[in-house]
Amino acid sequence: MPLSGVGWCGMAQLLEYVGSIHIYLGPYRGNPIALYLKRGDTNCQIGPKAYPWNGVVGTGETPNKAAADFEEKWKTKGLAPEMFSGPSWEGGIKPERPAPPKPAAPPATAAPGAAPAAPKPAAPAPPADPSASGENAN
Repeated sequence: MPLSGVGWCGMAQLLEYVGSIHIYLGPYRGNPIALYLKRGDTNCQIGPKAYPWNGVVGTGETPNKAAADFEEKWKTKGLAPEMFSGPSWEGGIKPERPAPPKPAAPPATAAPGAAPAAPKPAAPAPPADPSASGENAN
């Protein structure tokens, strides 16, 4: 009978402690819930092992991407932000969020080969000195 956590080669996969989350139970501060990293061949998983929070698991190609995925999934768990603090990461974990999508390039309005329009002046010219023109001369 195989042991849980034992891979096909007979070696147990060790979990790495990477951080914690504190959950507040009413006016009381609960115990911290440990977060563990499990490294696979192609991806990493981060999540707690304590029930009922063990259903939230972040996955990614690297531990940092898995941490960012965990944070996004944790926010959708249904707890208000004032009901928990963290996650607090250790061991050099820094959540790596994907880069925001780049805005689409502005459409080209001029035909190819046409001369570009002349730039508009940024500010109007200052008014001329009234004493130099002879106005208001005493």
